[in-house]
Amino acid sequence: MEEKQILCVGLVVLDIINVVDKYPEEDTDRRCLSQRWQRGGNASNSCTVLSLLGAPCAFMGSLAHGHVAENLPDVSAKDFEKVDLTRFKWIHIEGRNASEQVKMLQRIEQHNAKQPPQQKVRVSVEIEKPREELFQLFGYGEVVFVSKDIAKHLGYRSAAEALRGLYSRVKKGATLICAWAEEGADALGPDGQLLHSDAFPPPRVVDTLGAGDTFNAAVIFSLSRGNSMQDSLRFGCRVAGTKCGLQGFDGIV
Repeated sequence: MEEKQILCVGLVVLDIINVVDKYPEEDTDRRCLSQRWQRGGNASNSCTVLSLLGAPCAFMGSLAHGHVAENLPDVSAKDFEKVDLTRFKWIHIEGRNASEQVKMLQRIEQHNAKQPPQQKVRVSVEIEKPREELFQLFGYGEVVFVSKDIAKHLGYRSAAEALRGLYSRVKKGATLICAWAEEGADALGPDGQLLHSDAFPPPRVVDTLGAGDTFNAAVIFSLSRGNSMQDSLRFGCRVAGTKCGLQGFDGIV
């Protein structure tokens, strides 16, 4: 029997990366040492990492016909109705058009209500941008990733402080996770125990673009394999640290 997939729903973009000898000061010119184009976007990056880790996965998002796209629509609830949920063991949703995504998440909940425990689709949600519309997504998903940017926007000074302050927003039984760059990551679940993993910095930081997406994917991968939250938190930090020592994602495993 074919293994069920992990589906990532969200953004795919073209990242154009210019490499310079040091970060440019405002209103100054600096010679570009090299340039590369690579596929990016939170959900797209997470899907890439899941694939590299060995998970069967799929991506759902809006694609343009060429390099330039204008006003591409986000995935709608109507689009999501076409998804055969029985193909997936886990669905990860990058918070974007929240009002539509709530309908998607409710469809998954309705599907799960009719399934035996081993056939239910597990769900995670990423809330990254400090936009009020996205905050309604806290109430969905068994795993909720909240960003350092949102935590700081709301006045929290650490991952632990943010988790304690925001946990009341998640649904019963969910786990809230917050990564805090070089300070590692924390998680808080229904038992009230705060979990922590230190960061695993590489010998030399080369490229941090997509490190957060890598962390999310590695945590999801580990949890989908039946590992504990503590082990999955540590695995996420370890893989994200490895990624920071590499250009792009090739070589993270």
